[in-house]
Amino acid sequence: MSVIVTALLLAIPLCLSYAEAINYNQLRLMAAKHNMTCILVFGDSTVDPGNNNYLSTLAKSNFLPYGEDFYSGHPTGRFCNGRLTTDFIAEAFGYTDLVRAFLDPAITRKDLLHGVSFASAASGYTVSNVLSISKQLDYFRHYKNHIRNLVGTKESEEIVRNALVILSIGTNDFLLNYYVVPTRSRQYNIEQYQNYLISRMKKAIKTLHSLGARKVAVVGLPPFGCMPIVRTLWDDIKCDAELNEVAVSFNSKIQRELKTLARPSFTSVFVDIYRVVLNAVESPNRYGFVEALKGCCGSGTYEYGKTCKDLSTCSDRTKYVFWDAVHPTERMYKIIADDALQLILSYMF
Repeated sequence: MSVIVTALLLAIPLCLSYAEAINYNQLRLMAAKHNMTCILVFGDSTVDPGNNNYLSTLAKSNFLPYGEDFYSGHPTGRFCNGRLTTDFIAEAFGYTDLVRAFLDPAITRKDLLHGVSFASAASGYTVSNVLSISKQLDYFRHYKNHIRNLVGTKESEEIVRNALVILSIGTNDFLLNYYVVPTRSRQYNIEQYQNYLISRMKKAIKTLHSLGARKVAVVGLPPFGCMPIVRTLWDDIKCDAELNEVAVSFNSKIQRELKTLARPSFTSVFVDIYRVVLNAVESPNRYGFVEALKGCCGSGTYEYGKTCKDLSTCSDRTKYVFWDAVHPTERMYKIIADDALQLILSYMF
């Protein structure tokens, strides 16, 4: 069985434009050669296109200024001024320019067959007040039933088998459940907690495999010690080195665990976003940014979600690494997508 696990140590020239960094034709030819069918997404607010719009939760962003750069300036529930990394990835493969929320009642047959997201903002391996990872997997089972009814059993199984599955989750488990609200820190030291989260990740991946998934990209943690809201809460203009080290060590554990999940015809890829985001924060000029310490919404130091609602924003969002005090701008997400696509093209195929 072949398992590919890599952190892509050779950086691509991210200061180039998205189109220059990725050869669309090559990417789509390789996807076609390997019968890749669609993109299926699981995770938190970094990849939630609006599932939380249909939940009873405060973790929503279906209001301005969120979405003010999203085509017609329409808020969708994405925690961003525009599109997310997964939208850019789906577009690069030629499927769709938007990955739809599975809970969206307006979802179409085309959406279901080309890419959907089950992700839920504020979710995590240990967070259950929104769509937990187990609940997202339950909806994945519903999804399989939907496409089986649309195209039949054989073709529906092929769609899932040849889909690119993206798993982007974990930051909330640390920031919300360990540090800001010390629920888990009373039960575990950081090493024990990381191992516990890895066991939950392993269970989720095994469930995905049992449901037919064969190509899984696991996104690592970002340098969350550099988030504007963390700088504010910790009262430090610098990135928090201790938190970033937690992210680095957890990412290493993810990579080691992926090596143990070898199954015939199963391919897993570790997507290292830590390096990309940290580089942008530490050397913003290299990427054409001018502001990496604060977000674009409000003061940029603490606002996100409801506290960002109806606030003024910076005049040029393309110059900011962060959109709000937690989430990247559309342009930063595009840079992350560039890097992830290069990895997928080089290693998954």
